[in-house]
Amino acid sequence: MFLKFKENITENFNFLSGKKLLIACSGGIDSVVLGHLIKSLDFEMALAHCNFSLRGKESDGDEMFVIGMAKNMEIPIFAETFDTKAFAKKNGISTQMAARTLRYDWFQEILQNFNYDYLLTAHHLDDDLETFFINLSRGTGINGLTGIPPKNGKTIRPLLSFTRDEIESYAQKNGLKWRDDSSNQKPDYLRNKLRLEVLPFFKEINDSVLKNFKKTQRNLQSSKLLIEDYMSLIYNLVVSENDGFYRIDIQKLKDLPNVEALLYELLQGFGFAEWEDVFSLMDAQTGKQVFSKTHKLLKNRDELLLSVIDSDNAVDDFFVPKEGVDFPIKLKIEPIEYVGETEKNLIYVSAEKLNFPLTIRRWREGDSFQPFGLKGKKKLSKFFKDEKISLFEKDRIWLLLSDEKIVWVIGHRMDDRFKVDDNTQDILKITHLSS
Repeated sequence: MFLKFKENITENFNFLSGKKLLIACSGGIDSVVLGHLIKSLDFEMALAHCNFSLRGKESDGDEMFVIGMAKNMEIPIFAETFDTKAFAKKNGISTQMAARTLRYDWFQEILQNFNYDYLLTAHHLDDDLETFFINLSRGTGINGLTGIPPKNGKTIRPLLSFTRDEIESYAQKNGLKWRDDSSNQKPDYLRNKLRLEVLPFFKEINDSVLKNFKKTQRNLQSSKLLIEDYMSLIYNLVVSENDGFYRIDIQKLKDLPNVEALLYELLQGFGFAEWEDVFSLMDAQTGKQVFSKTHKLLKNRDELLLSVIDSDNAVDDFFVPKEGVDFPIKLKIEPIEYVGETEKNLIYVSAEKLNFPLTIRRWREGDSFQPFGLKGKKKLSKFFKDEKISLFEKDRIWLLLSDEKIVWVIGHRMDDRFKVDDNTQDILKITHLSS
């Protein structure tokens, strides 16, 4: 196995050469073998061990074992103890998720604080097959079936092409010692149940299941690359970007075959889970929305608009002195003698009609103003509808106010009450400058 592992590093992970490597080591057979192999290749390395305090003295014994292993190998060791159950309770997550979060957050701290280049974990081919079945049981697309990636940012998994049997054989031949986690023998979790009860049955009826699984993965990876190439063409055809959100042209999308599959591929990276609601949005009324934890998708006439959920959609008022302001937007205010040509980003107002300091803020339900050129008032919500301004665009609009009266719906329309007229003595030019 050593020669095969060395060849794998040379062909697929040659970027590790000369780098400082941090090995995630539980003390189990997989991570012990990985540490031994990396040490045999003479890399600069250290071990990192997490004590999750879940198995009492057994957890403490694992920690002492890994510390001793590092001492025998004459390499640095990082060890940390976590109150995993308390963290899980505080954050309302499962113990497994808590352990994963604590583990990887701590690993990243070590990488950054001690200048290690990569984190190596001991995931192997059997782990990959288990993950395949877990994702399959939960419902997934092709991304969930292509398996654990061998490289994900700074996390490297150089044992993914090796089976558990190969790892066990190497450990035995080299007289390695390791710790057995008793919790791995309890079918309490889905992964353990697969490992202990389901996959042994598959291997019994087909001893080539892992070999065939690798072949299937290669085929899925090829299909994934083909889909990615195709979707780049679809993206350019139906998607446009504007002011921080994405527009999907519904009619252009519907003109293509497999429209729901295309929409899934376009949106699957944004956290949406209720896909039937997403698909039905194409034929929904304008204004209907679907949310993920991070994004919102809006039906707006003949488009779907995708935007990040903005938790900082400010409702605060910001003062604007006579010379203008730089935050949260840039406004320049200057006295002039004559009215020039009106543009979208500037207005001319009567100085004597303003009461400084002015304020700027986001629009609110119930806001109304007197659009320039009209005599009567109009609610902003009606103005936005008439101007065909989408919900996403409305969320980004700022108002300029004087004594709580709207002077300018910035970038759209000024209020007629503040216009320059025959009684105006001093003219102010107010310009919205791009950041």
